[in-house]
Amino acid sequence: QVQLVESGGGLVQPGGSLRLSCIASGSIFSGNVMAWYRQAPGKPRSLVASISSAGSTYYPDSVKGRFTISRDNAKNTVYLQMNSLKPEDTAVYYCNRYGASPYTYWGQGTQVTVSS
Repeated sequence: QVQLVESGGGLVQPGGSLRLSCIASGSIFSGNVMAWYRQAPGKPRSLVASISSAGSTYYPDSVKGRFTISRDNAKNTVYLQMNSLKPEDTAVYYCNRYGASPYTYWGQGTQVTVSS
């Protein structure tokens, strides 16, 4: 069964932190580069971070130094630690394989709102 379940979002003040979790089915997770994406209202979904099965990571400049992606291969789980959050980080956050098509299966996402 294909499954992606994101959790951990919420409302946080600017400068605050959140830790997102994503449990994936083995068919999506095992041996694949996993990634977190986000989509703000009226904007396309964009890559936030990626991590290979061996632990190599990539971050775009917009989150580099503030976000950290990690994975637990035994639990088919990928995490996103987000620090120093900014209002522009407000979005629905999704996890999936790196390069996943918009037309493939996606989970429900988790809402992150950064506001005072």
